Amino acid sequence: MGMPDAEGQGPPDGLPDLPPEWGRVVVPDDASALAEEARQVRRELRRRTGRTARPGGRPPLGLPLLVLLVSVLITLTGLAAVTWPRSSRSGGSPTVVPYPSNWVAVGPLPALDLVGADDSPVPLRSLLPAMIVLVDACACAEQVTQAAAAAPPGVTVVTVTEGRQAEPATAPGVRTLADPAGGLRAYSHLAARPGTAPALLVDREGTLVRVVPELGPVEQYRDDLARIAG
Repeated sequence: MGMPDAEGQGPPDGLPDLPPEWGRVVVPDDASALAEEARQVRRELRRRTGRTARPGGRPPLGLPLLVLLVSVLITLTGLAAVTWPRSSRSGGSPTVVPYPSNWVAVGPLPALDLVGADDSPVPLRSLLPAMIVLVDACACAEQVTQAAAAAPPGVTVVTVTEGRQAEPATAPGVRTLADPAGGLRAYSHLAARPGTAPALLVDREGTLVRVVPELGPVEQYRDDLARIAG
């Protein structure tokens, strides 16, 4: 163990003892506090190295000590930089990116052929106007039942899963289809999120009127159902 300083503090564990003639070595909280000392050392180094060497080619006696002092200053500066406490700018809280409440896909609904309950192809555009609910991540039977009850006459409520076969209907008046190729997910850019069922509201011309990222209360999209029925 090293010799304690005037305040009874010895060198940190794991560090070698420093020569007693150096006195007390203090590591500043701010590494920039050593900038002035470093500049003075560099000036002294340039001044000494510019002198004529002693007879016999031996360097001045103070040069090795100066090099040692520079090394100590560099070591202390690095130690202060490593041990300097860093505060988190975010306060330790993760960044939360809100999910879009009204995503709008680009372009009209593509002419996709889905698979019906009897494994027959069903042109999706033949069901327009329609509310298309993607249920591969959540059956959400209650929300689908409410949507079917709120749909105006002429608007088809369709549930679509990415499986090879359509799931059984969970509500009366609902058409169930399968989309093995995942064409609707790719078109709408909506990734499957467990516990949620997004919906696409498409008018009779094939225009996507609205995307509901998470099917919820009917009041959130009732006006859009009336819009696509017109």
